[in-house]
Amino acid sequence: MQDVLHALFFVTAFGALFLAVIGAEYLYTRKTGQTGVYHPRETLANLAAGFSYKVVDGIAIALFIQAFYLSVYEWGLQWQPEASVLSILALIVFIDFCFFVNHVMMHKVRWFWSGHITHHSSEHMNFSTALRQNFTFALSGSWVLWWLPAALIGFDKDWVLMAIEGNLLYQFFLHTEQVGRLGFLEKFMNTPSHHRVHHGSNPEQIDRNFGGIFIFWDKIYGSFRDEADAGTIKYGVTHMPAKPYNPFYLQVHGWVEMAQDVWRHKDLRILYKHPEWVDEVYPGEVGKTVWQGEKGLAE
Repeated sequence: MQDVLHALFFVTAFGALFLAVIGAEYLYTRKTGQTGVYHPRETLANLAAGFSYKVVDGIAIALFIQAFYLSVYEWGLQWQPEASVLSILALIVFIDFCFFVNHVMMHKVRWFWSGHITHHSSEHMNFSTALRQNFTFALSGSWVLWWLPAALIGFDKDWVLMAIEGNLLYQFFLHTEQVGRLGFLEKFMNTPSHHRVHHGSNPEQIDRNFGGIFIFWDKIYGSFRDEADAGTIKYGVTHMPAKPYNPFYLQVHGWVEMAQDVWRHKDLRILYKHPEWVDEVYPGEVGKTVWQGEKGLAE
């Protein structure tokens, strides 16, 4: 019960901070005469999706993710480092690498993309876009790629939780067009400039800049693209959701469409291949499924 209360505290505390920052950005764009940055219906959908995601994620952490962590911990190295600047920095870097791997998988594997597509389906970039998340994340299993390696090494679970929450908090501030380039920091830190490229849907922008806090992972593994070389950024995904302002639809349409593709083509490889694989392998058949909820299918 105590862990559940801690989860709800995180939701409340971070929620208040996020709302304050979103409000400040909105007022700034109004004061500077910028239009089209915020759209009321989309912002409300983002907030609703973010709230449902964080509630489910927090409860999942309290009810079974930390229990899983402790069970795996018993079989790991049980390093148990003492609290120091070096050990904390090591944890931050390690967790960010785990996020990088997890993030790549969320883009390269249809099963994981079915939940992550929600975050990329906005055609605008503002701080509310950061909250456009999916409550099914805790149920998809991709969190294992974050928690499992840390458990095997032997980091304390509370340290890991704080490192993950801190990583996500940092990423919230990447979702804006109001911050330009940040000079020397661009070389090794993930910045709003780098993350704008990540949210682009043009060929030069897709599957680029996966890092959470640090961008050097992308430079090491060849997925980095500088904003100056990315062309005009078009936010969104190649197959936009049919109901962009319905928060429930935004969080489940990817799963429904994946299931429909599997059923239509009788091919389980769709589950683990990259998101566009089904269109490449079955190009001559009926177009990509777009689930319209109670209205049926639109091809």
